[in-house]
Amino acid sequence: QVQLVESGGGLVQAGGSLRLSCAASGRTFSSDAMGWFRQVPGKEREFVAAISWRGNTYYEDSVKGRFTISRDNAKNTVYLQMNSLKPEDTAVYSCVADKRGPSYSDFSAYGYWGQGTRLTVSS
Repeated sequence: QVQLVESGGGLVQAGGSLRLSCAASGRTFSSDAMGWFRQVPGKEREFVAAISWRGNTYYEDSVKGRFTISRDNAKNTVYLQMNSLKPEDTAVYSCVADKRGPSYSDFSAYGYWGQGTRLTVSS
């Protein structure tokens, strides 16, 4: 059974930093794209960042320069380093893996996703 388990969320003050992790089990994703989406209750799910199997990275405009996605294929894990956090970054962050469609920013293009970890940024 394939699982993606996120960790690292929590409460942080504006301007602070946090690193999210997503550990995959059940199969390896070293040849697949992985990424992060976020969602605020009542709002559409939003693309945050993605990383190809080659290591090419893609970001949503509002997080460019503040967030960094990386992966450790030996650990089957993807990370999201978040710096200069803002209250508007508050959301549930979910990781995704195994992109099957053309767009990195399309949640439905991914074959697997986790349950999410909550981030709250206080002002």
